[in-house]
Amino acid sequence: MNALLADVYTLYFKTKNFHWHISGPHFREYHLLLDDQAAEILNMTDIVAERVRKIGAGTLKSLNQIVQQQRLLENEADFVDPRDMLAELRDDNLTLIQSMRNLHDLVAEKEDVAAASLIEVWIDEAERRVWFLFETGRAA
Repeated sequence: MNALLADVYTLYFKTKNFHWHISGPHFREYHLLLDDQAAEILNMTDIVAERVRKIGAGTLKSLNQIVQQQRLLENEADFVDPRDMLAELRDDNLTLIQSMRNLHDLVAEKEDVAAASLIEVWIDEAERRVWFLFETGRAA
């Protein structure tokens, strides 16, 4: 679950980074979309961390631990084309979905029905983000 938390924080910050740096003729639409998605992603962090604590484990305590456990890549480029931003975030959400599916199998094996239920909701939310990013990128 801590690796998921690291990835969620990474995806949150990357989404906010693109939100802050989006440009072009669809600026307002993309800016608002990414802000909405970032808020949804950030809302996951507390729930993930609290689930880790509920099952008796410790959770991430520093940015350094996030960097050590993250599986998603950051993007520090000075300029990213807006369509490339949408495609990159779509791909990151797809990667996150696969990670969550794998985690779901693990928690189901451990009979952690609460974690399984939460992960199912997060998968649905991520699939919605992928859909919106795909359709928005196609319309550009």
